Amino acid sequence: MNKLKPRIHDEANGLDYILVGDYYVPAIEPPEGDDRPIGKWGRMHRAYLKETNPLLLNHLILTGRLHTYLADLDEQAQDCYRLIIRQMATAEGVTEELKRRSQWEWIKTMNSIMNRAEESIKRELIYT
Repeated sequence: MNKLKPRIHDEANGLDYILVGDYYVPAIEPPEGDDRPIGKWGRMHRAYLKETNPLLLNHLILTGRLHTYLADLDEQAQDCYRLIIRQMATAEGVTEELKRRSQWEWIKTMNSIMNRAEESIKRELIYT
């Protein structure tokens, strides 16, 4: 019987594998220096990938790019979300004066704007 090598490299996919018992498992290490949070939008997109595109999710995991991909998407989604809220609030006349004059009206309008902005982000960035 041949002795198994403790570590092998697969040229087809560029991954290294280490011997664990009788099986080779991918030698995957987290990327260095990317300590950005994934956040709400990144977690939502990861769940979406898990359900709809597990091959892409596995590829990102195996190549060590998942965290960077999700952190980038989360930052982009947060920036778009803030921009959409600002633009919608301006377009609908939601101001600090309205907040002082009628807090309930301001809360109702801002909640509506935030919900519509969230749905827009989900449709445009998260569930695509």
